[in-house]
Amino acid sequence: MLTESERMSSASEARFRLQAPNSEPREIKVIALDAPSEALVRQLAERSWNRATFLSASSFAAGLPAARDTGRDGWLVDLDGRSRNLMDEVSSADLVVMVANPGGDAQVAAIIGELCGELRVNTAAFIYGATASSEEAISRTLAQLRPWSLMVVVAKSEDYIEDMLVALRA
Repeated sequence: MLTESERMSSASEARFRLQAPNSEPREIKVIALDAPSEALVRQLAERSWNRATFLSASSFAAGLPAARDTGRDGWLVDLDGRSRNLMDEVSSADLVVMVANPGGDAQVAAIIGELCGELRVNTAAFIYGATASSEEAISRTLAQLRPWSLMVVVAKSEDYIEDMLVALRA
C-alpha cells in the first residue's frame, strides 16, 4: 500500500500537475523604509531577479508630515538616486514589499500602504535583524508596519528575506 505522499509523487499523478510556470510573471516593488534597510535592499538588488524593482523611501521618512501634504510625487528613489513617482510604481506592481530595521523610522509605510490599499495592490513587510534587537524596538517597528501590510515577517537574518523574495517569484 502506497502512502499518500508516494502516490502523489508517482508518474501517473504527474499528469495532474501544472507543467509550465505562470505566463505573467509578477511585478514586485521592494522598498527600503529606513537607512539600515536601504543597505540590505542594495545587497538584494545585486542578485538576479525576474521582475523586481528595488527602491528606497528612507530619505523621505524624516519629512513625513510635510511630505504627506504635498502628494506622492518624488516619494521614492531608485538605487541610482533618481526620483520615482510613488503612484506610478505602486500602480504597476502586483506586490509591494516593504523592508524595515527594528527601531528604525518606518512611518512612511503608512503612505505606501494607504496607496496600495486604494489601488488594491498586495503588501508584505519584512523586519530583519530580530536577533540583534530588543523586543521594544521590534514592537515599535511592528506597530508602524502592521496596519499597512497584509503579511508581516519578523526575520532573524537577511537570508530569510532573500528566500522569501524567491518564494514570491520576485
